[in-house]
Amino acid sequence: MRRLLVTGSALLALLGSVAAGDPGAAPLPERLADTGGGSQLITAVAPSEGSTTGTLTWWERRRGGWTEAGSAPARFGANGLAEGSTRDQGTNTTPTGLYDLPYAFGIEEAPAGTGYPYRRVNERSWWCQDNAARSYNRWVEPRPADCRADQAEHLVTYGTQYAHALVIGFNYERPVRGRGAGIFLHVDGAGATAGCVSVPAASMSRILAWADPGRHPHIAIGTRSGRTAVTRY
Repeated sequence: MRRLLVTGSALLALLGSVAAGDPGAAPLPERLADTGGGSQLITAVAPSEGSTTGTLTWWERRRGGWTEAGSAPARFGANGLAEGSTRDQGTNTTPTGLYDLPYAFGIEEAPAGTGYPYRRVNERSWWCQDNAARSYNRWVEPRPADCRADQAEHLVTYGTQYAHALVIGFNYERPVRGRGAGIFLHVDGAGATAGCVSVPAASMSRILAWADPGRHPHIAIGTRSGRTAVTRY
């Protein structure tokens, strides 16, 4: 099945007073090139590509259009944001673009009301980021021999960040080696992330209780300005 990939530069091409937050502007999802086709959407917006902070908002589409369901301060990669279609692994950048949210996971129990498939982390849980491994950009349990420990995340060691998380479908369906692995929406740590998007713990719990897989939520990551371009893969 061919899926539409909207580049990060296209997602948030907001101009003039719209980018400045014109109170008369349409809701952000109505100004995006694509929202994934579902009736729930998360937007993670930074002021510029070099920003490490911004705003995450979750939206619902009803008969009257898109309405805001919640909002929280967001953190991005230590080196800002980078176009998802050309990003390099290990750059500490958050990939821009539109992505699905395959499943949720966490060290702690799922928050009350969570409807997403939820996988509990244990001592054998790893996320493989080894470009030479067959399980590149996948949860592995236990870690296979071809996935080197220094090229993988031992999920249980991130007790704060991975208390609760959602997998972001960046480079996930058909992984490109060297593009990047292990991009999540998770709980804030001490500062900027290594490429993920993070929010306060209470907000992460609210998002998991709100997200409905039957409504096909996606996450759109980008900045307040950019070019318009849509590519297919």
